[in-house]
Amino acid sequence: MCGICGFISKKSITIDQLKQMNNTMYHRGPNDSGEEIFAAKGGYEVGLAQRRLSILDLSMLGHQPMHSCDDRLVIAYNGEIYNFQELREELKAYPFQSQCDTEVILAAYLQWGISCVERFQGMFAIALYDKKIETLFLVRDRIGKKPLYYWKDGSNLVFASELKPIMEYPGFPKNIRKDVIKRYLFQQCINEPNAVFEHVYKVEPGQIVQFEAGQISKQKYWDIASVYHTKKQEPVGSYKQAKEELKAILKDSVKKRMIADVPVGAFLSGGYDSSLVTAIAQEVSLESVKTYSIGFEEDRYNEAKYARAVAKHLGTQHTELYIDEKSMFDMVESIPKYYDEPFADSSQIPSMLVAGLAAKDVTVVLSGDGGDEFFCGYNIYDNVAQAQKLDLLGRMTYSVCQFPPFRALGLLERLPFRVQVVAGNHDAETKTQIGGRTYMNVIERMLPESGVPFKFPIESKYQENDWQARRMLLDEETYLPGDILCKVDRASMKYSIEARCPILDVNVMEYSYRLPHSYKYADGVKKRILKDIAYDYIPRDLLDRPKVGFGVPLDKWMRGPLREALQDMCSVAYLKRQGIFDARYVHAFISEYLRTGDQGPASGANYSKVAWAFFVFQQWYRTYIH
Repeated sequence: MCGICGFISKKSITIDQLKQMNNTMYHRGPNDSGEEIFAAKGGYEVGLAQRRLSILDLSMLGHQPMHSCDDRLVIAYNGEIYNFQELREELKAYPFQSQCDTEVILAAYLQWGISCVERFQGMFAIALYDKKIETLFLVRDRIGKKPLYYWKDGSNLVFASELKPIMEYPGFPKNIRKDVIKRYLFQQCINEPNAVFEHVYKVEPGQIVQFEAGQISKQKYWDIASVYHTKKQEPVGSYKQAKEELKAILKDSVKKRMIADVPVGAFLSGGYDSSLVTAIAQEVSLESVKTYSIGFEEDRYNEAKYARAVAKHLGTQHTELYIDEKSMFDMVESIPKYYDEPFADSSQIPSMLVAGLAAKDVTVVLSGDGGDEFFCGYNIYDNVAQAQKLDLLGRMTYSVCQFPPFRALGLLERLPFRVQVVAGNHDAETKTQIGGRTYMNVIERMLPESGVPFKFPIESKYQENDWQARRMLLDEETYLPGDILCKVDRASMKYSIEARCPILDVNVMEYSYRLPHSYKYADGVKKRILKDIAYDYIPRDLLDRPKVGFGVPLDKWMRGPLREALQDMCSVAYLKRQGIFDARYVHAFISEYLRTGDQGPASGANYSKVAWAFFVFQQWYRTYIH
């Protein structure tokens, strides 16, 4: 686990400059670092660097950049290949010098070429240079657990695990891509393949980016839509069979993720997913698993008591920390340092706090991420199912509201919020992305120039008639990598610990596509099959409760301790100098919000959410731009 960066460039870059780039990611790898620059043909130089968090083979034999035995290949790599031992056995003709998975990647490439990535089970971001064919490969894991950015500057390419090394590259212009800011304010993050800077992109999940002779080519080795339809043709015969097989796959996934030469623990919220992962870890471990949770003073946010009960039942070594509002608020200042691209999912704050707690004892933690997206766990899926039932009625309502007399009266806007949402949902490409116009209209006016659409107009490619299933696929492709996994990566890396997600194992993900949808959602029960497996380990009364999640009192913060900073950020003079937002509208909107407060998500006017996203962007801007 680590951070990587580098370049292939005709610009002369010194080893000290490469080290400076690399050291901006010290938190990702405090145990070791390596930098190397070598000449290539055509006037190019290739630079590779890595900051190492030692997990497997703690010796210097795991040092990177690492060369193949014949010196044909050089690699800088971030992640874990969980099936590296099986691959190593297949590749035993290779003269291995270490016990780490990095060397297995080199051996696999020499044996199978770049298609070797299709054999890898794990989370990874790989930069591999092949001297023989003078080609740099950038590869990201299937679901996007590990980040990887790249900047195309003419015939040169710069890459890194985070934006900070790219920003440190000599001559990087830091030109903001204004057209993505609207989507950021709406989605709270900037989704792949886009980034906040011009000509900077993210390698997409399941993608190989190839750079040769100044030109980029891209290919997908794992695509959600195509894999879904392929696996759907192989349905599991019965629910009993599905439960038994999924349980065995999960057990194997957890077991592989407990392989480490450093202490391993688990995040435990007391919810179904983290509890199930912890239960399996406890079952396969030779010693009691260390578990970690945080509690909140406000009862509506607090899940610590549930986590404590689950930990007691399982017999884990449990540690919990109760945090007050000040503890959370103190984290706000650190957001731009570790989330070096605007990122406004406020659960990042408690995520950092629980990571900091775990880091006192362990270097690797298991988490339950992925259960909601692959097994239908979010409350939005209930709303989507209801919206599908009301779709015809909504279309009829919308048509009636378009008649001139009713349109003149603004009839649609006078209807209850939920009716507005259903009636206005008439774009076939965004049917499952339900949301109110009020919130979107505010963002539209904040940035008058056109930009990337708020929603993702891609739903037809899934060829799925069931809206729940389609929304799950969309979340797997957008929300999961863009928000959830970004949050977990940066929060854990802040404290130099590695987060592993057993539910996001490729075998688990692909098996989920073979399950009839009723095995995931039936009669209002979400995550049906995961819950049934969890009940094999933990009594129902310890698990069956409403989903809470990490909460942050945004409205209270925005209108309290952050009020003065927010007012300064939205002054007309400042916004005009910045040249991104409609200065007068934003100033008026924020001023009105500070006076009246949040009207809540049920009204379609969840204004603390957009105020927070605006605040985080401005905080980032002041950190890195001016």
